[in-house]
Amino acid sequence: MNREKALGIVQKQLTERRYLHTVGVMETSIQLAQLYKVDEEKAVLAAIFHDYAKFRDKEEMRRIILDQSMPQDLLAHHDELWHAPVGAYLVETEVGLTDKDVLEAIKCHTSGKINMTPLDKVLYVADYIEPSRDFPGVEQVRETAKTSLDIAVIQAMKNTISYLLTRNQPVYPDTFHAYNDMTMRVRGRKLT
Repeated sequence: MNREKALGIVQKQLTERRYLHTVGVMETSIQLAQLYKVDEEKAVLAAIFHDYAKFRDKEEMRRIILDQSMPQDLLAHHDELWHAPVGAYLVETEVGLTDKDVLEAIKCHTSGKINMTPLDKVLYVADYIEPSRDFPGVEQVRETAKTSLDIAVIQAMKNTISYLLTRNQPVYPDTFHAYNDMTMRVRGRKLT
């Protein structure tokens, strides 16, 4: 699927502001994919469709999570997490995109996961640092992303976890596990 067609499909699902965010994520994904030798076309598709389900009805997403046997603990956490796995499902079933690497990157772009692929990391970081993002810590992650994708992922996760903790919000377990996995890999101790 070409970029223009994909952007046309996703634009119908998003607000204008979220569409501009999506374009920023796409452009940032291209830069990161080139820098870290990740398949650029897959990075583009993952970026374009990463928020496909962002504005879906919460009850529709809840039903999809239950009907598709997605992890039930999603429902106990903030519904902001839901659009990633539900989006991957809908991109496959409604759009017909079947590339498993792209779908997996979409699925984990909010929470991260253990054993993130380079494509997963590119989307995760691009979503975090795209140009319209403006919050404490984002500039540091932007700078780090120029030299280390792994450290940028760790910093972004650390910032997200800290943000949630300071607001007495629960942290989704996959995020903790992803943070620990990435930290241990960077330290040279591979998990099995």
